Amino acid sequence: MEKEIIKSPDTGDSCIHVKHSSGLDIYICEMPGFSSVEALFGTKYGSVNTMFKMRDDKEYTVVPEGIAHFLEHKLFENEDCDVFELYAKTGASGNAFTSFDKTCYLFSCSKNYEESLRILLDFVQKPYFTQATVDKEQGIIGQEIKMTNDNPEWRVFFNMLRCMYHNNPVKIDIAGTVESIAQIDADLLYKCYYTFYNLNNMVLSIAGNISADEVLKICDECLKPCEDKGLETVFPEEPDEIVMPEIHETQPVGTPIFHIGYKCRVCTGQERLKKSMAASLAASILTDASSDMYKKLLDEGVINSSFGMEIFDGDGFFAVIFSGESSDPARVREALTAEIERIVKEGVDEKVFQRIKKSTYGMLVRELNNVEDVANLLINSYMDGVGPYDAINVLSHMNSSEVHEFMRDELINDRMVMSVIEGEAE
Repeated sequence: MEKEIIKSPDTGDSCIHVKHSSGLDIYICEMPGFSSVEALFGTKYGSVNTMFKMRDDKEYTVVPEGIAHFLEHKLFENEDCDVFELYAKTGASGNAFTSFDKTCYLFSCSKNYEESLRILLDFVQKPYFTQATVDKEQGIIGQEIKMTNDNPEWRVFFNMLRCMYHNNPVKIDIAGTVESIAQIDADLLYKCYYTFYNLNNMVLSIAGNISADEVLKICDECLKPCEDKGLETVFPEEPDEIVMPEIHETQPVGTPIFHIGYKCRVCTGQERLKKSMAASLAASILTDASSDMYKKLLDEGVINSSFGMEIFDGDGFFAVIFSGESSDPARVREALTAEIERIVKEGVDEKVFQRIKKSTYGMLVRELNNVEDVANLLINSYMDGVGPYDAINVLSHMNSSEVHEFMRDELINDRMVMSVIEGEAE
């Protein structure tokens, strides 16, 4: 078992990283004086991972969309009882989520973390699927898919992704489609489970009022060693160009909602972290409430306080998204385009950049004093192939010219799309 202390050169915060003999990476952050504990047990397996093979496989396996999410639902049921019943006895609150590129199982508690950790490690390593329970789940998830299809916020987002991406499965709902989940059976679930839920493809992060020695002792007891089978995932080839610049749909909304997205070139590891940080600062400058553009649009009644931004990046995708409510989304797009062109031509205002940078830095430092944020930081940074404190370090060294360069190279009109959900005509 390899053990290392990882320390932030900027804040002095530290955590422990262990490469366990079972193959699992474990991140532990002891936070004395805090009353709660947060733990996440995750696998690098999300909705985009529909094509994969092992080292000994000659051909790639292609599976139906939505299977990662389906598997997450089924893993909570074991042969004996429901996992939530076990957590209820320890006083922990359990949950799980599937995103585009990861699946995580988690619990939070204020006492008995040892027993809750045993429950977490146990059930995630004990799949139990039958065709009868799969058939039942198909009906439940099918209803869930139909409900999200009627959700304007969901529709505006996925419509935008469909405008951006030709082939990448990120454009498909995480839960899949009613048609795709109908192809799932128990055998296929087991195949995906034993492919992606190999401990060499997984990570445990735990933070809060804990003892690292106790956590590792429980891991020694509960983890079942796995052979690294050389998992390889691939994505369909995706051009830089967008599919189409604009899409409109009608739903029962009072004020039209919009997503304006820029499709950016993908990268990995440290390069992606730097790009994501530059993108975040660039988008924050553009949506800053004290900027001339923001104040003008607000004064004209074109936007309201819902106007904001998001950096949407992961394994095989990267986009910058501006969203909100507006009676005239085209006017917002026009203003954004003009402001980006102005900044690219004139340069980034140094005072604005420094203010946004300090604000972002302060937010990242504050998150290090929140148990839930720390546990999520540990697992997300590992999944992204970077260190837990690399984001703070990258931000501290970032200058305005890097933000200017990102705007110039990535926020370009040819790769911009707009998705709008409009109210139904009376």
